[in-house]
Amino acid sequence: MEPPPVERCTVVVRRIEVDTSNCDDYNAFYTDVHDYLATRIDPRSMRRLRLSGGGATKVMSMDRGDSMTDLFEGVQFRWASVPGDGDHGVDSLELSFDAEHMDMALARYVPSITAAAEQARRLNCALRIYMNESTSWRGISHHHPATFETLAMDPPTKQAVIADIDRFLKRKEYYRRIGKAWKRGYLLYGPPGTGKSSLVAAVANYLRFNLYDLDLAELRCNSMLQRLLIGMPNKSILVIEDIDCCFTATSREDGKDRKTPVLAEDGSDDCSSTQQNITLSGLLNFIDGLWSTSGEERIIIFTTNYKDRLDPALLRPGRMDMHVYMGYCGWEAFKTLARNYFLVDDHPLFQEIQALLAKVEVTPAEVSEMLLRNEDVDVAMQGLLEFLIAKKQGKEDAGEA
Repeated sequence: MEPPPVERCTVVVRRIEVDTSNCDDYNAFYTDVHDYLATRIDPRSMRRLRLSGGGATKVMSMDRGDSMTDLFEGVQFRWASVPGDGDHGVDSLELSFDAEHMDMALARYVPSITAAAEQARRLNCALRIYMNESTSWRGISHHHPATFETLAMDPPTKQAVIADIDRFLKRKEYYRRIGKAWKRGYLLYGPPGTGKSSLVAAVANYLRFNLYDLDLAELRCNSMLQRLLIGMPNKSILVIEDIDCCFTATSREDGKDRKTPVLAEDGSDDCSSTQQNITLSGLLNFIDGLWSTSGEERIIIFTTNYKDRLDPALLRPGRMDMHVYMGYCGWEAFKTLARNYFLVDDHPLFQEIQALLAKVEVTPAEVSEMLLRNEDVDVAMQGLLEFLIAKKQGKEDAGEA
């Protein structure tokens, strides 16, 4: 006796939902499914494929009338691309599966499709960097090539930053449970030319988050700052470079803000004044005050060349979660640069260069400049060696230890 046929369920995802008021609404989940399946297609198993996209990004998808199987948690889900009937028919994607898996399909499979589609779009979409103009953001494409692999910095520090970012991304429910805004703050400090801006770009490329480069000099009052920060989307990075230059050296510990605001008659900060009235308190309210919950999954990065000049309020525990020192070029950072520029892991002059790097203070930017001067690895290394020797001699002539 043959077993009874397995009951199947079919879910229809139409490209456009047509309601009774004759209004056509585009179905966002249709796009999610389309983008998700593009990451799951095996070209060898498909009779026909559709290729779309512009520039360097190409997307493969099922052709109309074709189908494919997706495996999720050991369960097979069958997708079919169904063309609409007639000239005005609506295309749809039909999902079929064994009826016993209905709960899993709705509770886990469908949400995973949207999450995976969003991730795929972030990876395929060109990043942008935004700059503030008055109370709005203006963006341009951002193609900075820096990655953690090519970043010349202390390896343990680099790994600590990566681990901290990865841990942050996985802890949405944890932040919610402990009552904290889902954001993370980093203070990058160190001499000029040590790679702070490159680290910012590497973080953006790693996360596929857009950058929002905030110039406080463009703002006249805290209200303008507030509107800008509220206008930032989730999954974004706020950057304020040279934060030590944004406020005076007066400490808030003395009961004074770093900039004294000009108040209107009603006591509010005056945005009509030509004087800049941005206060450190206004900025700190966004970092960890009431306004810190206006968005989630955000990264906040401050950079400074002089950490000792910062207001103590910025350095309090919990304000900037991780302080990252970007120091002078050490041996491991130099090896990364040599690999980047010449694809070499060894050279006859490496031993002398290593010894000199331990004795002189030279930034990764200075080393990069020397390596860029010649495409011949031998000539470039010799030039760097002579540069380091001259640095060491200058240090000795100045009477430094």
